[in-house]
Amino acid sequence: MVGNLKPGSKLYEWFNDRLGLDELVAFAQHKTVPVHKHSAWYYWGGISLFCFLVQLFTGVLLLIYYRPGPDAHESVRQITYDIHFGWLIRSVHNWSANGFLLSVFVHMFSVYFMKSYQKPREFGWWSGMALLMLGLLFGFSGYLLPMDDLAFFATKVGLEIPNSVPVVGPTIASLFRGGSEVGEQTVQRFFALHAVVLPLLYLPLLFVHLWLVQKHGMSLPPSEQEKPVAKLKTIPFFPNFLLKDLAMWLIAMNVIALMASLFPWQMGKAADPLAPAPPGIHPEWYFMSPFQLLKIMGNLMPGALGEGVGMGVFTLGLALWCLIPLYDTKSAGGKRARNATYFGLLALGLYIGTTIWGYVGL
Repeated sequence: MVGNLKPGSKLYEWFNDRLGLDELVAFAQHKTVPVHKHSAWYYWGGISLFCFLVQLFTGVLLLIYYRPGPDAHESVRQITYDIHFGWLIRSVHNWSANGFLLSVFVHMFSVYFMKSYQKPREFGWWSGMALLMLGLLFGFSGYLLPMDDLAFFATKVGLEIPNSVPVVGPTIASLFRGGSEVGEQTVQRFFALHAVVLPLLYLPLLFVHLWLVQKHGMSLPPSEQEKPVAKLKTIPFFPNFLLKDLAMWLIAMNVIALMASLFPWQMGKAADPLAPAPPGIHPEWYFMSPFQLLKIMGNLMPGALGEGVGMGVFTLGLALWCLIPLYDTKSAGGKRARNATYFGLLALGLYIGTTIWGYVGL
């Protein structure tokens, strides 16, 4: 039947009359992807998409057995130790979550340094930043759900980050907690956020982002824009680039499967709010940079003032990062383009440096 689905066949025409296959075929045949020494960075967006799809699939399987509320820890214990291959599904879910955020960060920085936020791709940049923020909320809300001691105390520490925002911070933290302390109400709220609210926000935005990428195509880095048109190389999106993209998906799948098999995701004992926090409690790696920045500013300034200043500096930097398309608007090199590159290098260095500092200082 698949072999009969060719242009001109009766089966093809039946589908074409109803779905407009001619438009899809014409688009696939004419869409091209630039080829240059930086082409490898194009695949990171696809890798992040693959990791997200793995998260969706494994998340649905985990939903079958997970019970939010007082039985949260016991349900995760049963998934990990009693349900056949439950440990594997949970490990794949957690490793793909880390792979998703890592690939999104790599994708974001590659887009930034290739200046793919410039006209007409500003909304692609802004939608991508919104997806990153939602992805971080996915990671934060999902981390508490096992309700073991590490997740419990790490969430308490993590909620100190929004709590340090002047005026609105305490209200936001209280809304997440469902009260003054992390407890069963917090687990239920995080579960609703993780499994219902965030997917409803993320999926439509993801489709908009993918549509923008398809509409504007892959951008050329500044070094390629200076070349004559005759010297620019391209490959067809279908099937050449698509097959390479799928090969990257296969590599990502193997990496996730290998990590899940060799390093299965562990869980600690049930959280005890009355017990002292274990030593070395800290947020996950993707929140370590702002956490360390708050610690640094807290050491330089007394109490809440230092944390407020630290959060203000981080928020200002994030705002400037998001608004960079309005500053660096020209495709050709210039003073603003160089300043934007320096700002990107500074942001990358600070993020990596403070993250490493946070782990070394534990």
